[in-house]
Parts: sequence; C-alpha cells; structure tokens
Amino acid sequence: MNIIETKLKGCIILEPKIYKDNRGLFFEVFKKRELEDYLQCEIDFVQENTSISKKGVLRGLHFQTGEAAQAKLVSVQKGEVVDVIVDVRPDSETFGEHIKVILSDKNHKSVFIPKGMAHGFVSMTDDVVFNYLCDNYYNPKTESGILYNDPDLAIDWGYPSAELIVSDKDLVLPSFKELIK
Repeated sequence: MNIIETKLKGCIILEPKIYKDNRGLFFEVFKKRELEDYLQCEIDFVQENTSISKKGVLRGLHFQTGEAAQAKLVSVQKGEVVDVIVDVRPDSETFGEHIKVILSDKNHKSVFIPKGMAHGFVSMTDDVVFNYLCDNYYNPKTESGILYNDPDLAIDWGYPSAELIVSDKDLVLPSFKELIK
C-alpha cells in the first residue's frame, strides 16, 4: 500500500496495490497495523456507514465535536466523487485550508481523515456507494458543519452549482467565520 501525505497534517491518501488476473482484481483497503505505524497512534474503527447518492448530490461539510469527534477512513465502492476535507483544528498550521481527492471504483483510493476535520463530497456519477469507517459513534448532539459554498473557503466542487442536490439541513450550516467565532 502506498501512503500519500497531504498538506493537512494527519490526513493521508491510501493507494492500494491492485492485483489483477483473469478472475478480476483484489486489493487491501487498509491494514490497521500499517496505518497505526504510519500515524503513530492507535486506530479502532467502531462504526461503518454507507451512503448511496445520485449524480450531483453534495453531502457536507460535516464533522463531530468534543468527545464524539471522529477519525474516518472513507472510500468509494461504486462510482466517483470529489471528496473534500477542511482542517477545522484551531491550533493547526493549515487551519481553514482544504484538499480535494478523486475517489472512485476505478482508482480504489481511500482517505484517512483525522479528528478535527470537516468532510464532504459530491457525486460525479449515479448510484455512488460511499463507505465511512469511524473510530467513534455518531452523536447527533455534537454534530456540526460548514456551508459547502462558503466564500472564504472557496471550494471548487467541480460540479455546476445550479445542478447540485443539497439537503435542507446542509443548506443552513454556518459559514466558516460563524463557526470559529
């Protein structure tokens, strides 16, 4: 497995070695020991979530706060997304910065997202199957988020704005500035 660092400390891309033959293909999504050795911390995933989205669906930008903060390992089982991670850790050198990663059933990449990062994605194809492994249980009392089209973050989602499908809940998330007040 190839581990690729990003500009957001602790947020890494996992690029698997893919083994193909006449039967199909095989790859390891992650190895706990290898991930822990690289990150120098223990990872214990306790919850797995799957979302299925139509083309143009934007989910995010979400995160959990306090004791319920979650590290995540995300991947796409079917389709393609533009995955976006925003650093919301106040003491981080990259606070307020973001990265984008293409995740798909063709490249089989995963992204490890440490606690203290907001996450979202837009489906570039129909019937995207998106998986999340989380190291903490979801707690609705500590959920938070940032408005996906916040002008200060200036995220280019790579999809026509007028065609995005965004939940009512995500449309009223606070701006980045409102969040950090």
